[in-house]
Formats: sequence, structure tokens, C-alpha cells
Amino acid sequence: MSLRLLLAVLTLLLSGCSTLGHWGQAASGHLGVLRAARPVPEVLADPATPPDLAERLRLTQQMRDFASQQLSLPENNSYRRYADLHRPAVVWNVVAAPAFSLQLKTWCYPLMGCAGYQGWFDLDVARQRADALKAEGWEVQVQPIPAYSTLGWSRWLGGDPLLNTFIRYPEGELAAMIFHELAHQRVYVADDTPFNESYAVAVELLGARAWLADKPAALAAFDAGRAGRERFLALAREGRARLQAAFAGPAETRAQAKADILADLRARAPREAPGYEAWFQRANNASFAILSAYDELVPDFLRLFEREGRDWARFHAAVEALKPLSRDARRATLRGSGGPHELDHPPRPGQ
Repeated sequence: MSLRLLLAVLTLLLSGCSTLGHWGQAASGHLGVLRAARPVPEVLADPATPPDLAERLRLTQQMRDFASQQLSLPENNSYRRYADLHRPAVVWNVVAAPAFSLQLKTWCYPLMGCAGYQGWFDLDVARQRADALKAEGWEVQVQPIPAYSTLGWSRWLGGDPLLNTFIRYPEGELAAMIFHELAHQRVYVADDTPFNESYAVAVELLGARAWLADKPAALAAFDAGRAGRERFLALAREGRARLQAAFAGPAETRAQAKADILADLRARAPREAPGYEAWFQRANNASFAILSAYDELVPDFLRLFEREGRDWARFHAAVEALKPLSRDARRATLRGSGGPHELDHPPRPGQ
């Protein structure tokens, strides 16, 4: 099938749950990523490839093998090609929430169900969409996204590629990114973003530490970065809980209470969450709402991994067994597992 015909088919198939304009850019944007991708061996053989990039690409192929052989993640052609998009993000996600609620606005998509974000391949268009939502009264954030998963359905077009947007991450974070996106291909539940993202975050954390087990310096650097992220999360979770309590109070006090909470968090961030000051400076309800999608269930998945004897195949199978359950039953069953608590989340300093 030609790319032009494929684009037309994808646009028609995907237009049923949103505007034709959004799905047209989504289809053409993804095809643009695929067109830019080249097999890793071809990039390595190219004399124009910088030595540092060649080294990173070789490392990713070892990580890719490790993911399938040691973490029971899918064995397919994803992350066997590389694309330089000549931009800092692959897509920009628009997220929105009401002025006095932490409930995300959702958009529904074929294949993946509904999610609390809408992705755009053009930053200017994403900003225009954000401005339109602000005009409707929503609080909005536009977030740069370094990678996304097609849940495996694009493997017949070459699979999801490695991208310049994350290829130079520190080793532990690079491994975490690859393992996170492959986890979405292993288990994905339509209409349950917190479940999907928390599972993938647990996989990235456990998988990266397994990858770095015999690299003490790199493991120490990874753990130090994640410890800083946990300090950020602790302050953000506190803020989220305080905002939820304020929004449950009298309507006439909500605006001032919200302003006071945000001011307090911004004042404390340099001391309690260094490196994340920028996040708190621009944080709004959309920021706190999307944050919960990534950390809400992570400790439960980590306990499940322990309950399954730290056996990756059993762990993934146990997660997959939760798919047919209702959302509430899925959480109740997941939280019935036992083991130590530990939390993590993707935002990086300055994001």
C-alpha cells in the first residue's frame, strides 16, 4: 500500500471519534516519522553518522534485546530503526481541566479508547488548540512528548522507531524510555490511562534497574535522578490533595484557596523539589490532573511484581489478567497484592 493511500485510509478510519483535521495531522505526522526512520545497521554504516550517535544506537540495540530476552517484552521490529526529526519533541500533548476540578478533559480514539490528552505533531497548532480551550474556560498545558507507542499496530510499517528526541538521554533513562514504550505494546487497556501509564512506569523503573545491575556508577546516577523526581512527586501530590480539598469546599472560597496553595508550592519548590521549579511555576489544574495518570497505581504494580516472585512473564500475565475486569474491580484486585511501596513518574527537571 502506498503512503498516500495509507494516509487516506487512516484518516477515514480515525475520523469517527474526533475532527477530520486532528486525525489528518495525526496520520500524516506519524507517517512522517516512519518515512524519516532508517534501519539502525544502515545508520551505523553511514560515514556521516557522528561517533557518539553510533555508540548510542549500538547501546539501544543491546537494550532492545534485553527487553525481550530478560523482561518478557514484545519481540518485534520496534526500536530497530532510527529517525532524526530535527525537532525537540515528536508530538505535543494538549491536556485540559476545569478551573476548579482535577478531572481531565478526555478525547476518544479508535484502537486505544479514551485518554486525557490530544496529541499534535505541530507545536504551533497545539498552541492554537490550547488557546481555543482556554477561551472555553479550561485550564490547559501543552506538553512536549519525546516518544509514543502505536501499541504494536505499526509493526508492519517498520515498527516504532528510536528518535533523536530521547536518544541522548542518560543510559538509565534511555533504557527506561524504551522499556516504557514496549510495555504499552505488551499490555494496554482501552479507556484506562492511569492503569496503562502506571504499569509502564513500573516496567521502566524495574527494567532500567535490572539493565544497570552490573553498572554501579550508571545505576547510582539513575537512582539519584529518580530520588530527585520522588521529592518532586511528594510536593506535587501534597499540592494535588490540597487542591482537591479546596475544590470540595464552599464555592466562594475556592479561587483564593487555590491561589494560596499554588503560591505556597512555588515558594517551596526550590528547597523541596530542586530542578522542578519551572514545573511548579506554570502548574495549573491540568498539570496536577495529568500527573496522577502516571503515578496513581505504580506502587500497586511494584507490589504485584514482588507477589509474582519478580518473574517478568508471570508479572505481565497477571497484569493482562486484569484487562477484562471493570475499572473499579481492576483496581481492587491490583491493590490486593503485597510488597514494598515505591513511587516514580516520568517528568524530568525543567519540564
